[in-house]
Amino acid sequence: MPHASTPPICPCAFPGNMTVQQFSERYFRQTVDHFNFNSMGNGTFSQRYLITDKYWMEGYGPIFFYTGNEGDIWEFASNAGFIAELAGQLRALVIFAEHRYYGRSLPFGTDSFGVPQIGLLTVEQALADYAVMIRELKQQLGAADCPVIVFGGSYGGMLSVYMRLKYPNLVAGALAASAPVLSTAGLGDSAQFFRDVTADFESIACECTDAVRGAFHQLRELAQHQEYSRIQTQFHLCKPPSSAEDIHQLNGMLRNAFTMMAMLDYPYSTHFMGNMPANPVKVACETMLSGPDLLSSLRNTAGIVYNSTGLLSCFDLYSLFVECADPTGCGLGPDSLAWDYQACTEIDLCYESNNVTDMFPPMAFTQRDRQLYCAKRWAVVPRPDWLKTQFWGDALSTASNIIFSNGDLDPWANGGVRKSLSSSLIAVNISGGAHHLDLRGSNDADPESVINARKTEADLIAQWVKMERTRSQRSLKSTYSPKVSRLSKSASWSI
Repeated sequence: MPHASTPPICPCAFPGNMTVQQFSERYFRQTVDHFNFNSMGNGTFSQRYLITDKYWMEGYGPIFFYTGNEGDIWEFASNAGFIAELAGQLRALVIFAEHRYYGRSLPFGTDSFGVPQIGLLTVEQALADYAVMIRELKQQLGAADCPVIVFGGSYGGMLSVYMRLKYPNLVAGALAASAPVLSTAGLGDSAQFFRDVTADFESIACECTDAVRGAFHQLRELAQHQEYSRIQTQFHLCKPPSSAEDIHQLNGMLRNAFTMMAMLDYPYSTHFMGNMPANPVKVACETMLSGPDLLSSLRNTAGIVYNSTGLLSCFDLYSLFVECADPTGCGLGPDSLAWDYQACTEIDLCYESNNVTDMFPPMAFTQRDRQLYCAKRWAVVPRPDWLKTQFWGDALSTASNIIFSNGDLDPWANGGVRKSLSSSLIAVNISGGAHHLDLRGSNDADPESVINARKTEADLIAQWVKMERTRSQRSLKSTYSPKVSRLSKSASWSI
């Protein structure tokens, strides 16, 4: 039976936007394979989670459970201050659970990213991890009657939706911030993502996107004439490119910089997925329009992402950006390997730029491209329609108690649910909001739209907690109220 370690491994503190959040880092003894009794037996691994009872009314307050996504769980906990703020209001226990194969939650240690070990990295296994953890921790903490609300952002938001769909017996409601549940299930337009990235920059100035297009055009012309030395000089590359593959890599690295700035276009500086200035899209456009040398401007704009400290003397094409099965970027380090595998199996991320509806060079990534890459990299064949089957696709109307929040500056937004589907499936659209801005802690620079969004979310979650308590009490009364069976009243039977 899985169990959690009782003493904290590392009591840690970090500053939020309003308060200091005290978390203990603990480890849960988790089942390696929930669905096959033969392959691993009842083998277990140590799954990391963070917990704070600073705000909790013990045994009564709700449990706020963050469904960790593709990275170190501390990164998400330190950038989701709204959960702690709401916990203070509703006297909640807060838990941030780390996703298997990310951070320190490695089922096979350093061998976790080999084949076949990585085969146990699936959405289904991760959800089962969270379900088992919730059930066991509720028992250990004397919280059997405490309603559970799940929270998540981006892929973590998808997991929160799925938890409510798959484990409604454990989860009373879900806040899914910037969750692209539709596009990652293969529903939508493959050109949408980079079109929306472009729209963010175009909203600052049409001249900005014109300059970006012009810079990429100049780069293409230099590459066609194989002026690799000049490309190295213009972009301060550590080594001169020498092939079409190197130019493709450079284009991908540059496009990724704009993607990151669009996603993280917060009204204040942040240190989430790197260091970003306040309003990075505006800063990028000012940089692109700062002089007549478009290639230098493009280099300096990319430097906002890749050289925020100014310490890099040159750009290493293959260490700053890794091409993978996610055209929007897998990141770097071991976590990028895990995400690449997920993008090769269940998570469909076939997005493309075309230089017609967006400002980037044409870079296709079709299902065929995905199949070829994934077969070579991981010896797997993707299943493009699986998320539609397993997690309902766009047929979500019979679900309940889910908030789908999205900011209109976020290129992921239009891959998610933008219209309410029922009175308990609520779409919250945030004008001037970037990637899951509503999960972040309150900040003086917040637009009024996100302040209102958090108020709406808080009110709905409070209602769900109250409803779950009422339901639980009725269920308890029904279970234990004395009843006289019809059989006891009837005549005895003779055989």
